[in-house]
Amino acid sequence: MTLAIVDYGSGNLRSASRAFERVVRELGLDIAVSVTADADTVARADRVVLPGVGAFGDCRRGLAAVPGMEDALEQAVVRRGAPFLGICVGMQLMATRGFEHGEFEGLGWIAGDVAAMAADDRRVPHMGWNDLRIHNKHPVLAGLATGDHMYFVHSYQLLCADERDLVATVDYGGAIAAVVARDNRVGTQFHPEKSQAAGLRLIANFLTWRP
Repeated sequence: MTLAIVDYGSGNLRSASRAFERVVRELGLDIAVSVTADADTVARADRVVLPGVGAFGDCRRGLAAVPGMEDALEQAVVRRGAPFLGICVGMQLMATRGFEHGEFEGLGWIAGDVAAMAADDRRVPHMGWNDLRIHNKHPVLAGLATGDHMYFVHSYQLLCADERDLVATVDYGGAIAAVVARDNRVGTQFHPEKSQAAGLRLIANFLTWRP
């Protein structure tokens, strides 16, 4: 089996690949992990991870700039149903639209907009550890519970149009989407590769998930 971590000029690719490689090794899974900007590799992959660090618009343009990558994601994730994990801005790109530094179309896999978090009396960006509040059971959260801590770094949030897509939130001056999911696609606003044991558990669940 193959796992493709999409390289489109954004994301902590090395830390993400190390975390996935570690879990593959510890579980003894027969999965080859590759960080790739090759559209054909992504189109054929058994599982796909889309990381992302930075602004929505920059990441969206970066993804569009990789020849054939948007079509490859459509082929692998939508047509073939390969399990997909979006991380941080990679999760936000699943949305309908993003409004960071302009208005941009997302992949349209999760209905909703990505909008700025209001500062109010909270610090923005939301940076550091926060505890999950799990609302809907999902296989990728197996063995995790409300109260488990994950590591966040973001200034924008995904506002789901359909509450059924919202799996977990965190409380940061109000409920913030932490995990979204629909069909074979799941996204985390936090960085599982930086979230120690709980994050590694989520990665393990994703690697063995059969939607």
